[in-house]
Amino acid sequence: MIQLFTSLISFFVGILVIPIIIKIIKKKNILDKPGGRKIHKEAIPSMGGIGIFLAMLAGLALSLNLEELSQIRFLLLGSGVMFVLGLQDDLVELTPLQKLLGQLFAISIVVVLGDIRVSSFYGFLGVGELPLWLSYSLTIFTVVGLTNAFNLVDGLDGLAGTLSLISFLFLGAWFLLTGFHVYGVLALSVSGGILAFMVYNWHPAKIFMGDTGSLTIGFLMAILAIFFVEANGVKLNENHYLKFQAPITAGLALVLVSCIDTLRVFVKRIRNGKPPMAADKSHVHHFLMRMNMRHDQVAIVLGLIKLGFLFLVISFASYSDNLLLPMVVGGVIGLCLFLDAVTLKKVKKIAKSSPRILELSSSQPMDMEQRRRRESVMEKETA
Repeated sequence: MIQLFTSLISFFVGILVIPIIIKIIKKKNILDKPGGRKIHKEAIPSMGGIGIFLAMLAGLALSLNLEELSQIRFLLLGSGVMFVLGLQDDLVELTPLQKLLGQLFAISIVVVLGDIRVSSFYGFLGVGELPLWLSYSLTIFTVVGLTNAFNLVDGLDGLAGTLSLISFLFLGAWFLLTGFHVYGVLALSVSGGILAFMVYNWHPAKIFMGDTGSLTIGFLMAILAIFFVEANGVKLNENHYLKFQAPITAGLALVLVSCIDTLRVFVKRIRNGKPPMAADKSHVHHFLMRMNMRHDQVAIVLGLIKLGFLFLVISFASYSDNLLLPMVVGGVIGLCLFLDAVTLKKVKKIAKSSPRILELSSSQPMDMEQRRRRESVMEKETA
C-alpha cells in the first residue's frame, strides 16, 4: 500500500526542501535575471529542479526496496547524469555541443544498458520489429528531441509543471493498474515533486525550474512514454482492458503540446529563412500571451488541450495507429490554425486600441502595459 502514498511523500519533501533552496540561491545571488526573450520582470531564483529531484529520490527510497530499485538502476543513473548536466548548465552555461554530448551519454545508459527502447512499429504502416541498430538510433533520436522540446516549452510560470504533471499522473496510474509496479511508483514520485514545485512556481513564481528541472523531467517523461509505448505494443496481454491498440499515438498524446509546438516553431522559422534553433517568441505560449492571457491562464488552457487529446486517445483506445494517428495529427493541425487565426485577430484589435508611437512620443511616456502591448504588436507584425 505504501506506493499509493508515494506522491504524498514526494510532495511533502518538496514542500520542505524548495523554500530552503530558494533561500540558498538568493543568498548566493544565482538568479535568473530579466532581459532578452525572458518574460519575467525581476530576478527570480532558478534551479527548482533540485527540489523536484530530491523529492523524487525521497519518494522512491521510502516506497521501493533494493531489489525493486535495481530494476530501474540504469534509468536512475541516466536521470542523475541529466540532472548534473542541467545543474551545470544553470551554473555555467554550456555550449550546445556539450549539452548534446551529455544528453547522448545519459540517454545511451538507459537505452543500451537499461534496454528501454522502441523495438517495433507495432504494425503501423505494416512495419513490425525493427533491426537492433535502427531501434537504438530511433529511440535515442526520439528521447533527445522530446527532452529538448520540453526544455523549450518551459517559458511561463506553471506551464512546464502543469503539462508534465498530467503525463506523470496518467503514467503512474496506468503502470500500477497494469502491473508495472516500479515504473508506476517512479512516475508518482516525480508527480509529487512537481506538484510541490508548482506551489512555488505558480504565477507569480518564486522559483523557476531551470535546466536542472526541465532537462531531467523532460528526459524522464520521454523515457517513461517510450516504455509506455513498448508496454502497450509488446509487453501487455492482448486482452487487457487497459491496453491501447494505438501505442504510438497514445505515447504521442503524453508529450503532444511540447512536441508539436517545437515542430511548429521549427517549420515557421525555416519558412521565414531563420535557423530552426534561433531564439524568438513564436511558441504557442507566447501567442496566447499576446492575447493578454496571464501565465496561469495560459498554463490552464494548454493543460486542458493536453487533457483533451488524452481523452480522445482513451476514447478510441481500440483503434489502431493507422486510424487514430491521422485523427490526432489532423486535430493538432486544425487547432494550430485556429489558434493562429484567433491570435492574429486579437492582436489586430489590440493594435487598433493602442496609441500610435508618434502620439505616445508627443504626449505622455508609455506606461509598462502600453509598452508591452506595443512590443507584442510590433513583434507580431514583423514575424
